[in-house]
Amino acid sequence: MKYIINNITRIHLLVLALSFFCYPSFGQNIQFEYEKVPLNSGFKMDDYWVWCGSMIKVDSTYHLFASRWPKIGTFPEGYRQHSEIVRATSKSPLGPFVFQEVVVGERDSLFWDSNMAHNPTVYKIDNKYVLFYIGSDFTSYQKNTRELLRRVGYAESQSINGPWVRSNKPLLDFESNNPSVLVDGSKVKMVFRDRELKVSLAEAPNYKGTYSIVNKNVWPSARLEDFYLFKSQNKYHIVCEDNTGAVCGHERWGIHLYSKDGVSNWMKYNPLIAYNHDILLENDSVLHCVRRERPQFLIENNKITYLINSVYDGHNSWSQPVKLKHPIKLD
Repeated sequence: MKYIINNITRIHLLVLALSFFCYPSFGQNIQFEYEKVPLNSGFKMDDYWVWCGSMIKVDSTYHLFASRWPKIGTFPEGYRQHSEIVRATSKSPLGPFVFQEVVVGERDSLFWDSNMAHNPTVYKIDNKYVLFYIGSDFTSYQKNTRELLRRVGYAESQSINGPWVRSNKPLLDFESNNPSVLVDGSKVKMVFRDRELKVSLAEAPNYKGTYSIVNKNVWPSARLEDFYLFKSQNKYHIVCEDNTGAVCGHERWGIHLYSKDGVSNWMKYNPLIAYNHDILLENDSVLHCVRRERPQFLIENNKITYLINSVYDGHNSWSQPVKLKHPIKLD
């Protein structure tokens, strides 16, 4: 009997040790599990393709910044020439959201974002609302292509209702997409990708720059895009899209990576999957998304409470929030 008890004790100690080494940090493991979603929720517009979707709460109102472009042709064609960024509001983080205004639209051709604006992500920094996005002008093309050059810039406002002042120049003066930022002490970190979906990480003394690249290839073995960067449990985390499925085995599923210093040695989190292409609805039916991309998070009281994705069902596209069962406490 004593021999059996001793063996059981050793097994318990072994399980505890394995748990310690398998999980990246102490405390509750981050798990992406979701509540059911109401049928009449999210942000949709009948005559537009709606994509992206970044949410922030101000007082008792939820403000959603999204991209839209006219429903001309098949999805997603047209965004490169016609996308603009709009703001919609709701009293619930699930919506439905109501269109309020165009925040970043076409402007004078002298500017870097005169033609198109896309990929909004909104933050409150230094008592200002700061909206990062990508834009293009009418005449600057990517090298050796006929595709317009897309670059990261920003707009800022003292009020969530505007007026919004747009940067005269881009923050990154080269092909760059899918920006996500994190204010990290005296620095601002930005993760983004290039045309080939190579991921880079840059730092600046403040959100206006100047940005210096500190990691020019975050994940060399796969094509990744659509990032959200955050800090929790004294670790840095990225949730993003596994574009070809090289990391998780499923094309375009959302994956979770982490790093101890927020610059180098990025690793797979356990569990790896942040979301798949199925959304469970309140009537227990399942929305099987053709595409589910652009992960963004709602932060309330220093906790991540909702995931917002861009969703395409084969006929329409919209911004769809889903509630996390386990809110994620941020550092």
